Amino acid sequence: MARDLSYLFPEMTLSMAVVFMLLAEMVRMPRLALAFGLVGLALATGLTLPLLDVNTSVFSGTYRIDDLSTWAKLILLPGTAFSLVLARAELAGKDREGSVYSLICLVTLGALMLSGAGDMMLLVLGVVLTGLGSFALVAYPRDDAATEAAMKFLVFGAVTGAVMIYGLTFWFGGAGSTLFSELGNMRGGSLVMVAGLVATIVGLGYKAALVPFHFWAPDAYDGAPISVAAYLSVITKIAAIFAFAQVLRDLPLETGWPLIIALISAVTMTLGYLAALVQTNLVRLLAYSSIAQSGYFLLGIVAVGSNTLALQSVIVFGAAYVAMNLGAFAMVMVVGRSLDDFKGFGRHMPVAGVAMVILLLSLAGIPPLFGFVGKVLLFGAAIDAGFTWLAVIAILNSVLALAVYLRIIVPMYQQPEDGAASVTATKQPLLTLVWVVTAVVTLIMGLAAEVLL
Repeated sequence: MARDLSYLFPEMTLSMAVVFMLLAEMVRMPRLALAFGLVGLALATGLTLPLLDVNTSVFSGTYRIDDLSTWAKLILLPGTAFSLVLARAELAGKDREGSVYSLICLVTLGALMLSGAGDMMLLVLGVVLTGLGSFALVAYPRDDAATEAAMKFLVFGAVTGAVMIYGLTFWFGGAGSTLFSELGNMRGGSLVMVAGLVATIVGLGYKAALVPFHFWAPDAYDGAPISVAAYLSVITKIAAIFAFAQVLRDLPLETGWPLIIALISAVTMTLGYLAALVQTNLVRLLAYSSIAQSGYFLLGIVAVGSNTLALQSVIVFGAAYVAMNLGAFAMVMVVGRSLDDFKGFGRHMPVAGVAMVILLLSLAGIPPLFGFVGKVLLFGAAIDAGFTWLAVIAILNSVLALAVYLRIIVPMYQQPEDGAASVTATKQPLLTLVWVVTAVVTLIMGLAAEVLL
């Protein structure tokens, strides 16, 4: 027991931080709750570093301590800290402010469970914990848009979660165990394997906003506070992708799951960018962009079990995606939700404009930025696994992605029309901190690609 608990210090630290955050909120001290959250996340990140070379599992194999789960902590915990900063910038002084901070950290705890899940029950627990907290976060504004979005999110999550739980019973019956490591011993033929696979794709595909389980995302992001939308677009999505990797690495290839995942990947990235092309609301545009990026993540997932580059590519792109997307959402908080709000922004605030260009071009996969490094690794993983056609589709979609992001970049440097309102921007030190750090990380990590690889 002591040995197992010693590997869970990061999770236990975050859990204790959440307890103190809730106590601070009970006495209506949101700034103290925020401080507890940031300190807890920092300590949990530090306690994760000694686990980088560990490859084991705890509590009878139900939770894995490996490269995937360890890097998930090193990506998700700092990402959550930046999300708390964004939430503070947007919600400071509002009712139930501390509750938002507490819920964000609780959802991250569920995300860590997903990323290290080695057992079906822990997978379900992670889905439930991330889902319940996310529903409440989306409904926070208490207006019609937020309430409608939260209800859609809740109903969709309840149905897909129930389907996943039901389908996992097939795997339990076939393998005689709830451990994913026992899936190779599955009895009962391919029908049992396929039933569990379909159910898992439904449950985690909803969490990652994969097509055709993506319908909730644009409404949820648009109805929620922008900081919450930013958080959901990265933390729960990456957790679901890592959970996919944990599950599928043990599933026999005879089920044909790589081809199924590849088809979902191609459809997801294409539909996501096509839908983003016609959006004028920046939050909805970034929502569809995040759907497309989920399709790119799957290039690495199809190669899980085929080559070592698969997990590396998912981890690197995950780190890049957190920086790129959080920075882009922070810039939306600075300027505004409408595409028209960005007209002349690059001229009005040159430094912020350059940062936004860096973040958007990185999302498109333009060298020498961090997003490019991640996508090159994903392409390599897919090609090595025999999915060259999928890599070609992904490259073609990168051209489509450039068209999407240029719809923001071009107006930023256009001369405002006569009589047009001057550009207004929210100048908050907290927002400035987020977009500066994320843009710098995106640029420097891209330039340092050789060292990274």
